[in-house]
Amino acid sequence: MADKNFEVFGTTEKGEPVYRVKIAGGGLTANVITWGAVIQDLRLEGHQAPLVLGFESFEDYLAHSPYFGATPGRCSNRIGGGRFTLDGKLYQLELNERGVTHLHGGSDGIGRSNWTIVEHATDKVVLRITDPDGRAGYPGNCTVTATYQLQSGGVLSVVYETTSDQATLANICQHSYFNLDGREDALGHDIMIAADHVLALDDKQVPTGELLDVAGTQFDLRQMTSMKRFDGDTQVLFDHNFCLSGERMRKRSVVLVRSNYSGVSMEVRTTEPGIQFYAAFKLQQLPVPGLDGRQYGPFSGFCLETQVWPDAINHKGFPNPILRPGETLKQETDYVFSRQ
Repeated sequence: MADKNFEVFGTTEKGEPVYRVKIAGGGLTANVITWGAVIQDLRLEGHQAPLVLGFESFEDYLAHSPYFGATPGRCSNRIGGGRFTLDGKLYQLELNERGVTHLHGGSDGIGRSNWTIVEHATDKVVLRITDPDGRAGYPGNCTVTATYQLQSGGVLSVVYETTSDQATLANICQHSYFNLDGREDALGHDIMIAADHVLALDDKQVPTGELLDVAGTQFDLRQMTSMKRFDGDTQVLFDHNFCLSGERMRKRSVVLVRSNYSGVSMEVRTTEPGIQFYAAFKLQQLPVPGLDGRQYGPFSGFCLETQVWPDAINHKGFPNPILRPGETLKQETDYVFSRQ
């Protein structure tokens, strides 16, 4: 690849080269690596610190990354017991989370596999991968195309298009950990999420099927409020699906985040019916530095994963997670950055 915007970032355990691609536009620059379709770095003109958590070394991704910038799937988030029934057939998926839950498509899903670059322009890169039939227990050969484009007005456009040759589950998301000021933790951010309900969870963080009204609770984020919330003396630890709608919709604005220190804001616009807000409280203090030598630990960033509600296949009335042959699942999200 004799292109000044391509470079070899590392080599997989299978000996495959992992490429890093630079794109720029709309006041943003980004580096994307082919492993996991990871957004490795993202910068806003006039703001020095990176907007995402990442590593300078590919080996650190292999050893330490909790999906930093990755594209998990073929079904992101959790499936309770790793079991589901589709067209009368029971499927058992890999239990890759503590041996009890299936998470983010399994231990070697598309978020931890090497993608192929199919198109590249100054402001855009398109990557593709085929998740093979039977991997982690999923039926069908499932092909996912990721398009990242930097557009005018500080827009990072993320579009996922997925097809399958058999009926299967499909739910792709972008798993960047954002930090809009570069401080050690991201708790100095305010957030608004336009959701009236959040999913109730069991002790394995799997939805019970109940939708909880956020009104009068610490999960009411419908007005701008601090990410650092308390229920009495106990800090609220966010790792929850906020229910934006009952089905996929035309792209609309659903989230606004603003740093109180840098003046950088991020708006999220999406087609998706849910968004997982994770405040990274489970992130352990990492033994290696991140971008620009930064140290990462609990609350160092936050995720806003736009997706179908978790474990949707196992709950009547949840948005549809089934993809059938001849269909294309198109999931669109814009992350829009600005400075005061």
